[in-house]
Amino acid sequence: MSYGTNLTDTFRLVGIYTGRVLKGEKPADLPVQQATKVELINNLKTARALGLTVPLPLLGRADEVIE
Repeated sequence: MSYGTNLTDTFRLVGIYTGRVLKGEKPADLPVQQATKVELINNLKTARALGLTVPLPLLGRADEVIE
């Protein structure tokens, strides 16, 4: 099970920062930003191998389930 930032959202923020730096802004003057979109991924194959049971409500809330 993994709960973390959405990589697509993180790459989008990197692109925005890069664009601002290439347009002439100083990196030290740019505000620190953090991705706000997070996702939950459940790996059922690994859970089964470890003998764990993942509750259905948790699977229902997951953004991605690996079977």
